Amino acid sequence: MISLAGRDILHSWAKFVFTGVGLGLLIGVTLTMAGVYRGMVDDAKVLLENSGADLWVVQKDTLGPYAEPSSLRDDIYRNLLGLPGVAAAANVTYLTMQVRKGNSDVRAMVVGITPGQPGEPGYLVAGRQLTRGHYEAVADVKTGFALGEVVRIRRHDYTVVGLTRRMVSSGGDPMLFIPLKDAQEAQFLKDNEAIRNDRARTAANPALNRPGVPGLLDAIQASQSSNHNVNTVLVRAAAGYAPETVAQEIRRWKHLQAYTRAQMEEILVAKLIATSARQIAMFLVILAIVSAAIVAFIIYTMTLGKIREIAVLKLIGTRSRTIAGMILQQALGLGLIGFAVGKVAATFWAPAFPKYVLLTPDDALRGFVAVMLICALASTLAIRAALRVDPATAIGG
Repeated sequence: MISLAGRDILHSWAKFVFTGVGLGLLIGVTLTMAGVYRGMVDDAKVLLENSGADLWVVQKDTLGPYAEPSSLRDDIYRNLLGLPGVAAAANVTYLTMQVRKGNSDVRAMVVGITPGQPGEPGYLVAGRQLTRGHYEAVADVKTGFALGEVVRIRRHDYTVVGLTRRMVSSGGDPMLFIPLKDAQEAQFLKDNEAIRNDRARTAANPALNRPGVPGLLDAIQASQSSNHNVNTVLVRAAAGYAPETVAQEIRRWKHLQAYTRAQMEEILVAKLIATSARQIAMFLVILAIVSAAIVAFIIYTMTLGKIREIAVLKLIGTRSRTIAGMILQQALGLGLIGFAVGKVAATFWAPAFPKYVLLTPDDALRGFVAVMLICALASTLAIRAALRVDPATAIGG
């Protein structure tokens, strides 16, 4: 019995293989898109895991600090330390910005931390943690910074003393950890001209510059030039206390919003990256439709080129089921080659993407099943054309 797929491979192997490679590249793009979404979700989970916190205390009625702006006074953590069930509490600031590296810029999330407290990098691949109160930094290797390198943040230079890995924001930007006081200054720093203008306005205000109250103007100007705000307080629950129980106490007595790790993960996945997830889903649907159209066109074209052979098969009494099985075999073979090429291609180019691409075995298995189903459905057009062939075509051609 003649095998259409085998005959194509033997007599038109170049056309069949190159078609499979082209389809494979399209499948590779599809697998990569799924990997981009998985990578975004994994970045969000890694961000929470690496913080070392059980609770995120933020401004009331906000989803901060990752999804919405949040501003708290930096003395709140002392009040939280007095609550039962709180083992540790630390102020943290987050600011996504361009960090100067020589003559170029690197986009990073600058994180202000207190050494030895929640928020500090959980592990290093080189160097040491922050030990000084100013002008030191620990960088994720994705920034491209090296140990001892000097980077510029706003008006100050920082020396990279440690390197960490997989410390990224929910958007995939690598993190750069600096002392909290430096981060507070960088987040709310004004240029010199703005500071002079603010001082002049304050001095010109009679209510703030009273002749009979010496020292008032200096105190007000000093308060305007300093910053005492943070974005969140990271809390670590004590042993034997459930994080949700501690969070309820904070919401009740401190009039702040507190999220557990599960709640914060829900915010990041269901709200922060929800739009990106829907967009990726639309791309996957479009790519699936395009793949089905390409396979259908290719199989249909190959089948039309074998009308005489199909007519001969029908003339000698070959059942329609056998002919349909041959064409289906051809389609599935093309899909198998395409998936193999796509999986190899996706694995090869995934590390080159700027953001993390996570290719999971489960997605690969689902992708394989989807490719086989698409190829099987796409072959129906060619099968219908083959079954309509008149056996007389083999004689009268």
